[in-house]
Amino acid sequence: MNRRAFLPLIALLACIAAGATAQEADHPSNRPMVVGSDFGVAPWMMRGPNGPEGFGVDLMNEIARRLGRPGVEIVDINFSGLFAALFAKRFEFTANPLNITEERAQRMLYTEPFFATGNGFITRRGETMANLEALRGRAIAVNRGTISDTWATANAERYGFEVQRYDTFPDSVQAVLTRRAFAAINEIPTAVYAASQNRNITVAFRDYTGRNFGIAFRQESREYRNRVEEAIECMKQDGTLARLHEKWYGSAPEPNTSLTEVFPGFGPPGLPGFEDTPHTPRCN
Repeated sequence: MNRRAFLPLIALLACIAAGATAQEADHPSNRPMVVGSDFGVAPWMMRGPNGPEGFGVDLMNEIARRLGRPGVEIVDINFSGLFAALFAKRFEFTANPLNITEERAQRMLYTEPFFATGNGFITRRGETMANLEALRGRAIAVNRGTISDTWATANAERYGFEVQRYDTFPDSVQAVLTRRAFAAINEIPTAVYAASQNRNITVAFRDYTGRNFGIAFRQESREYRNRVEEAIECMKQDGTLARLHEKWYGSAPEPNTSLTEVFPGFGPPGLPGFEDTPHTPRCN
């Protein structure tokens, strides 16, 4: 090989080495995996007598195990500050029940979908809600910065309701209990679990929207995103995700949903960050 042909090869190898070094710096294989989540979203992530517990905790521990990481450290942060903390490298990736949207996918990398959801409307027990028109003239409480906040903002004029924003999900539920708001909106699984734990509230209406949860990474973490996604795909194939759903939500997942379906490529198909790379997940 002559010198002129050899130099580009050296440059390519240097770029590959630099990328690997950056990935190791951001996701050190010999240290616990650091993830970020709001602890106020039961049963996904909540405080237990022996530390954080929930579906998301078990999921993160299983991902760490499959990637050979020695444990997990979960950074507790309000959802309104989650993305800023991700970009500031306070943690490696999100552990929140995080909706996949095109707007968010423009700024960060998502894994493929792995949990189907929609809007759950929590009211005081005894209140009824036949449809979205029942919101007219009412106040609706949302967790600031969530997809529920986005939905409420976009639909407030259409359905004629007022939006109240709170920094945590429990605060939005408290607004319902104290009659400051008619309903609080959150993800259907979260809303159903909250109602199962408090006899004073109920899920009066469920609006399945085709939304899905995914894990979000910084743009430069593409290689590690792909590794985490492979772990998730393996958990779908061997039934781990389905067992976690049954453990924390009290029922098996609906068939043919993202909890069991393995998607092609890496990332959410059809959205920014999707990588159309055929692969067979490396499971252990």
